[in-house]
Amino acid sequence: MTEATLAVEMRDIVMRFPGVLANDHVDFDLRSGEIHALLGENGAGKTTLMNVLAGMYRPESGAIRVRGRPADLRSPRDAIGRGIGMVHQHFMLVPSQTVTENILLGLGQPRFRLRLSHYEERVARLAQDFGLDVDPHCKVWQLSVGEQQRVELLKMLYRGAQILIMDEPTAVLAPQEIDDLFHTLRGMAVEGKSIVFISHKLGEVMHIADRITVLRKGQVTAAGLSPADTSPVDLARLMVGRTVLFRAEKEPQPPGDVVLAVEAVSALNDKGLPALRGISFQVCAGEILGIAGVAGNGQRELAEVITGLRCSTAGRVLLRGEEITNCSARIAIDGGVGHVPEDRREVGTSPNLSITNNLILKAYRKPPIAKGPSVNRPAARRRAVDLKAQYDIMAPSVDTAVRFLSGGNLQRVILAREISAGPGLMIAMQPTRGLDVGAIEGVQRLLLELRRAGTAVLLVSEELDEIVSLSDRVAVIYEGQIVGEIPGENCDAERDRIGLMMTGQYGGGEQDDEGGQNGGA
Repeated sequence: MTEATLAVEMRDIVMRFPGVLANDHVDFDLRSGEIHALLGENGAGKTTLMNVLAGMYRPESGAIRVRGRPADLRSPRDAIGRGIGMVHQHFMLVPSQTVTENILLGLGQPRFRLRLSHYEERVARLAQDFGLDVDPHCKVWQLSVGEQQRVELLKMLYRGAQILIMDEPTAVLAPQEIDDLFHTLRGMAVEGKSIVFISHKLGEVMHIADRITVLRKGQVTAAGLSPADTSPVDLARLMVGRTVLFRAEKEPQPPGDVVLAVEAVSALNDKGLPALRGISFQVCAGEILGIAGVAGNGQRELAEVITGLRCSTAGRVLLRGEEITNCSARIAIDGGVGHVPEDRREVGTSPNLSITNNLILKAYRKPPIAKGPSVNRPAARRRAVDLKAQYDIMAPSVDTAVRFLSGGNLQRVILAREISAGPGLMIAMQPTRGLDVGAIEGVQRLLLELRRAGTAVLLVSEELDEIVSLSDRVAVIYEGQIVGEIPGENCDAERDRIGLMMTGQYGGGEQDDEGGQNGGA
């Protein structure tokens, strides 16, 4: 291959963090006009490698060439100067500002006088050229997650990026939004732009990628594979070093007594606007109720109302028949409620505390962890060591601060803490978001084990495959309301209908055959 056809060459890249070799002499090539998927399990070094290319990190050793010329990328500004832009998994937008204002942030121009209408026209033309439907005048907080992602793409395109790095771009999108994104990315590639697509979703990678590179434990296990020459099973084996089951094996079992009853609950979001609008459902012992919906439709507020982290404005929450509406989080914990929050770093864990301290957060008030008014440190450490081994938490030691853990290992810490507490009700919010196929398999197995043990599980996920595979019933949430409920055995046949309901295109409020609310087409 000639240098002219290569947009990026990364050679012998080494990147270390304390106790971790994130990139171990990695080579990576990106051709002009291609979509190159970068795969690997959590902690394999994918995002680290791309952060090096985006100027976020300085590697210990190695060389980078951009369009045949050596590139010393000391900062993101250096990278964008060479035409490299990165759309991060967690968007870098200012909610209170408009789309256009966000796109202009950090630029040298305009310097003194902002003629906003002029720049709004430029942004609108750019959005039209690339099929990125978004209103330049809107405030970011008013946009859906899919629209916010389009703003991030427009930011990079406005800055002239020819090499785009997309980190887990479909993690928070509905199926229809994913189709729109893929259409946009294909159009960009046809125009000669080069795209790195970081993902854990093998089906998507097989669909969108021209070539695939796989990392495992910081090393390349396969470079530049053609999707035609491989399969999801082979890719999963390259990622995790073993055969992975892609569909959870769920045995039928009758539900038990009602554990959780939510009755006509309403609540406000952080902006004081309605987030839940008279929502009602029940979850029984030994049952998984899946809540399907696009991010931002009240899922987080629903979980927080149930777990005592947010007050409701109307309705009741009953746990085994006893009302816990607007009670404290400690009441919920003492009542046997487990909670895997969607924000695992800021809500699910205390980042600066050790693995040990995070694992005992629900146990430190009771023996054997409690020793009078203090913590029995040897007992706490023994418990942490046991849970680390049982849940396969990959870390140098139980004294490691959890902020140094990968997303998958952080999720294992949370699951270990919540499941070991023996919950009667588990609220699992996006439990596999951003995890690799091996970690996803492990999390799903744990949820099914809880179901077999008689725990009631409320599973909130934007992953339609996961919802369909695990749930005994599926309820679809849109704008804070349940707009349809479907038995689990019918979900495969109703997949398209569920996807439409998730985006508000299948509503009406009539009772369906199963007794839930949905609309006519």
